[in-house]
Amino acid sequence: MFSDKEEFKEAFKAKLETKLGKKAEEATERDAYKALGALVQERISRNWVKTNQDYRTNKNKQVYYFSMEFLMGRLLGNNLLNLKMLSLVEEGLDDLGLNLTNLEEKEHDAGLGNGGLGRLAACFLDSLASLELAGHGYGIRYRYGMFEQHIIDGQQVELPDHWLSQDFIWEVRRPEEAVEVRFGGNVEAVKNESGPLHFEYKNYEQVQAVPYDVPIAGYNNDTVNTLRLWSAEPIVENTLRKAEIENNSASFLDYKQELESISSFLYPDDSTDEGKRLRLKQEYFLVSAGVQSVIRSFER
Repeated sequence: MFSDKEEFKEAFKAKLETKLGKKAEEATERDAYKALGALVQERISRNWVKTNQDYRTNKNKQVYYFSMEFLMGRLLGNNLLNLKMLSLVEEGLDDLGLNLTNLEEKEHDAGLGNGGLGRLAACFLDSLASLELAGHGYGIRYRYGMFEQHIIDGQQVELPDHWLSQDFIWEVRRPEEAVEVRFGGNVEAVKNESGPLHFEYKNYEQVQAVPYDVPIAGYNNDTVNTLRLWSAEPIVENTLRKAEIENNSASFLDYKQELESISSFLYPDDSTDEGKRLRLKQEYFLVSAGVQSVIRSFER
């Protein structure tokens, strides 16, 4: 925390220099947003580490909220409010000729939810952290969210909502925590004469679920829980092997895009059988990755 706005201003100007290589008078509003976000993230991360350590030490029972949607909204203002830094930061930025509202506008709405279901899930996460309860969220890191609506010649035109075109400053990629999700294939029973019956899972399709963690800070306390978002990424060796078997180098890109589509859109078009299968794959992908992660955490 900052003791006063002067301390904040010095820390903010230092962050502009160390992170972006700019003086305050040279910085754009986008630069200022990034620097402020990094500063806030640093404050949150200290409590994030401490919260996770306390959960491990105290062996707290933990709640995991699985949802296909998390309508989080813009996190800069919410985090400043929860850290009780909102007024101090607003005044400090004003002294530097910057407007906090304008900086908040530089943050894209995270394309992770739409409507009541997603907002309810986000409210649960806020409440769990604010009540100092060990509760986390599991969702999918949709690359394009819902869609952007444009009206052209009186008709609605839907375009991808590329919300990740700019860095999502709150997320932390954790490839070391990735898990493997398998689809399809077949199971064969194998019985050895001297041993018990066992089963072999073969001919399945593999995709890597890579987690991106977002800290969820509680209001006026030191609790920081986690929203873990899963991204579907191909396992390169398997994708190359498939292309080699099919003797078709072009199939590498096709197969790669097919696997990545699992975490591409919040709501795929389910008017076709292909769209229905993709939606089912998304649901299974989330549950499989999430349960594997929970069990791994529990065993640790």
